[in-house]
Amino acid sequence: MAGPVHYEVYVRKTAPSPWTLQMASEDRGHAIDTAEDLLRDGYAAAVRVTKETLDPDTMEFNSITVLTRGVPEVKQKRVVADDQAGPRCGTPQDLYAPVARDQIGRVLEDWLNRQGVTAFELLHRPDLAEKLDASGVELQHAIQKVAVPESQAVGQPVHDLVRHYQRLADTAIERLVSAGRKNRFPSLENQSIADMAHRLEGQPERAFIMGGVVAGALKGLRGSRVRIDRLMDIADRAPMDGHPRAMVLVPIEQILCEMLGARTNLADVLGPSLDQGGSLAAVVRMVAPREVSMLVRQDPRMALQIPAVEGPAARLGARLETAEFPLLAAALARMVLRELMSPRRLRPNDAAGEIDILRALATTLTATAGRLLTLEEVQTAFNERSKALVTADFVASYVKTCTTILCEAEALTRLCENVTGVANKRSAARWLSACVGSLRFETEMRNQSSAMTAAQKLGVLASLQRSIRACGLSDRDEADICAAIGKVGGSVEADARIVALLARSPAPLPQKLSALLRLAAGETAPLGAAADRAKAEAIKLFRAPDNRAALAAAPDALVPLKGLMRAAGLAA
Repeated sequence: MAGPVHYEVYVRKTAPSPWTLQMASEDRGHAIDTAEDLLRDGYAAAVRVTKETLDPDTMEFNSITVLTRGVPEVKQKRVVADDQAGPRCGTPQDLYAPVARDQIGRVLEDWLNRQGVTAFELLHRPDLAEKLDASGVELQHAIQKVAVPESQAVGQPVHDLVRHYQRLADTAIERLVSAGRKNRFPSLENQSIADMAHRLEGQPERAFIMGGVVAGALKGLRGSRVRIDRLMDIADRAPMDGHPRAMVLVPIEQILCEMLGARTNLADVLGPSLDQGGSLAAVVRMVAPREVSMLVRQDPRMALQIPAVEGPAARLGARLETAEFPLLAAALARMVLRELMSPRRLRPNDAAGEIDILRALATTLTATAGRLLTLEEVQTAFNERSKALVTADFVASYVKTCTTILCEAEALTRLCENVTGVANKRSAARWLSACVGSLRFETEMRNQSSAMTAAQKLGVLASLQRSIRACGLSDRDEADICAAIGKVGGSVEADARIVALLARSPAPLPQKLSALLRLAAGETAPLGAAADRAKAEAIKLFRAPDNRAALAAAPDALVPLKGLMRAAGLAA
């Protein structure tokens, strides 16, 4: 009988690069989809998916390639540096390094999730070490996941690395179990964490022991909210300053980094009702509460997009605000950037809402630039996210609810305003240009049975034109789109003969000039044919001898017209 099966995804960043393990999963479809996404998004030059089947008799894995895509592999002689010739972890202490813990968290992800613990806790709790050792297959499976890609990277035989890591795991488990039997990890039930930290100061294995104490305090607790509450309780009772305080806060921060690095745990802490965009906004509010509070005071509408954090998340946010956990704050901020650069939708069923939450995230992350992230990192993330906003699928979903072509043009104008990056602006401009330049747009705007009057249509087109000029498009795109709107506006005005009617109306001369100048200035009509006709008619009125005499006799009537004359390009 075949044993357990899993699928491994390998990538090559460039053609001559070696294959490196990207992820492992027990779901074949998930592994193949991930590989194709990595190749399509340009994160790898080539991808490969292998099926790994454990032989229960020999406890070895049989590998079968399921998928290979991308640039062909360049065969070349492997040259391994002397400092990389041996295994990357040589002693049990090496397993406690952040990189090693991260690797342990990946290869034992399923087992750790079932236990509801982190890799840090596994390395500091004897009961978990004994449970993992008793599982047998789980540990062997994890060692295989580490040894195979490392063998391909450094050129050592797989079996040598498997034997090395098996001995290393046995030694680390024996060390941890022995420490537990000797009661080196005292309980916090009968003594203070502050007193314990002061007693451990100066001892050679103080970090290992304090890590075991903090990890042991979480024993029996399930659920991220309860566990964070317990960690905050321990932080509240930590020494006030100095090395003893750092001795307590460091393991707490390491556990929190690993705990909140898992998407499922983050949803548990922030609440399952939040979508992806809401979760990211809540994380930003948790790591930068001061900046978010200032933005909400300036614009109360921001509070509708950025959910409030409560309970354990609020307690943690208060400590992040005082810079007690800088590594955690930086890790969460970078997690937000990674999610922004991923292909996942922020609000899958609400395209307009996705733009709203993206704008809120852009504002808040820009406000934190310099403290948690650099401005360049924030801009790069939003440029990458903007690529997803100008795809055909997103645009179709975005304008699906629009009932008129004018509504669609206004929605696409908002899209142009909110995307970033030169290429993305150009793509959004093409969608808008196709909309306002279509026959449907002209037909609907010239439809005389419409609910809007011709004057109202001209005003709407003028407002649309002003919005486009504020979108930051290239000069060429802006000129083309505004010209198309101006052409439609000219047709609407010609059909209704608004300028001619104004010129012949019995209204007082200053009132007629004011209406014509507002049309010519682009306030009540789009710049183009309609504005040009209004400007020409205004010039005629100014040049008429009777009108000149009337205006000369009442110079006060010219005062409110001077600003409009300058806007229309006439000498005041």
